[in-house]
Amino acid sequence: MTESSLSSFFRNRFVQVIMVSSIFLQIGIWVRNFAILLFVMDKTNNNPVAVSLISVAEFAPIFIFSFIGGTFADRWRPKRTMVWCDLLSAISVFAVLLTIIFGNWQGVFFVTFISSILSQFSQPSAMKLFKINVAEEYMQTGMSIFQTLMAIFMIIGPMLGTIVFQKYGINIAISIMGIAFLLSASVLTLLPADQIIKRENITTNFLEELKEGFMYVWQERALTILGSVFAVSGLAVGIIQPLGIFIIVERLGLPKENLQILFMVNGAAMFIGGGLIMTISKKVKPQMLLAIGLLVNTISMIGLGLSSNWLLVLFFQFFNGFFMPCIQIGINTLILQLTKSEFVGRVNGVLNPMFMGFMVITMSLTGWLKSQFSLTVLYIAAGLLFFIGVLLTSLIFNISVNNEVDSKQ
Repeated sequence: MTESSLSSFFRNRFVQVIMVSSIFLQIGIWVRNFAILLFVMDKTNNNPVAVSLISVAEFAPIFIFSFIGGTFADRWRPKRTMVWCDLLSAISVFAVLLTIIFGNWQGVFFVTFISSILSQFSQPSAMKLFKINVAEEYMQTGMSIFQTLMAIFMIIGPMLGTIVFQKYGINIAISIMGIAFLLSASVLTLLPADQIIKRENITTNFLEELKEGFMYVWQERALTILGSVFAVSGLAVGIIQPLGIFIIVERLGLPKENLQILFMVNGAAMFIGGGLIMTISKKVKPQMLLAIGLLVNTISMIGLGLSSNWLLVLFFQFFNGFFMPCIQIGINTLILQLTKSEFVGRVNGVLNPMFMGFMVITMSLTGWLKSQFSLTVLYIAAGLLFFIGVLLTSLIFNISVNNEVDSKQ
C-alpha cells in the first residue's frame, strides 16, 4: 500500500473512531486480565482449577451468545449496539466493584463474564461497520493495522495490569476497567450515523434469520472448512490457555509475575510481524497466511512443551507471536471477503462459537488434564491439533476469494 493510500485509510472517520475506542477497550481488557488473574492466584494459593475458571468465565459466554449476538448484529443498528454494549459493560463493572467492597471477592469472575457476553453483540457489529465503511482493497491492510494495535497492547498491557494491581489493588483496577468502557462508549458516539436500511422481507423473525446464517455457512464450502479449522484450533487453545502460568511457576520455578514478560515478548513479536504482514498483505492470499500461522503454532507449542530453559521459552513465545497475525488477519480477511455484508454478523455468530465452544470444552477440563498428564504432553497435543488445522486449511488453497467476492456483490 502506498503512503497516499495509507493516509486515505487513516482519514476515514470510521477508522479513526474505532482505533481510539479500541485503545480504551484494550486498556480495560488488559487491566482486567492481569489484575483478576493475580488477584485470584493470591486468594486461592495458585489453584489451577480457579485459574482455569477465569478463562471459562471469559470464553464460555462467547460460545453461548455468539449465535445470538451475530444475528442481532444484522438486525440492529451497529453503532447504537456498540455504544450500548460498552455502556452496559461499564455499569456491570461498577456493580461488581460494590460487591467486592462489601466482601464478596468471587465477584471478579462476574466482571469477565458480563463483558464477555456484551462483546458478542459489539464485535460482529464492528465487523459489519468495517465491511460497510472500508473499501475492499483496504480490508486486509486494515486488519493488519488493527492487529498491530492489539500487539502494542500485548507489550504494554501485561505490565500495565500488573502494576495497577500490585500498586493500587483490585478495587482501583476494576474502577479503571469501568472508566475505560465508559470512555470507549463516549468515543463511539462519534461514529457516522447508522444507515437505516429498509428490510426487504419484514416478515422474517430472529429464528428464521439465525437459521439463514447457518445455511449460508453450510452452503459456502470455504466457510464450512473454515469452521472446521476454528474447531480444532479451539481445542488446542483450550488446552494451553490456562497453562502458561504453570510453565513459569512450576517448570521454570520463577515468580508468577514473570508471566507478563511472556506476554510482552509475544506482543513485541506480534507488533513486528503485523507490520511485516501489512507490507506484503496484498501479495499473499489470506488462505496462505492462515496456513503459515497454524504451522508456526504447531512448531511453537511442541517447542514450549519440550523446553525447560527460560531463554528457549522466550524464543518459542517470540516465534509464535511473530506469525500470530497471520492467523488473525487471514481469518478476518477471509470472512469479510467471502461474506455478503448482510450476513457478516451471522457468519461471525456461527464461526466464532466453533472456536470458542471447543476451546471451552478443553479449557474446562484443563485442571483435570493437568493432574493426569505432564505439561509436555499437553503442549504437544495442542501442537498436533494445530497441525490438523493446517491440513484443513490446505483444502481451501485453490478457492479463488476474488471470484467468490465478485459473485456476492
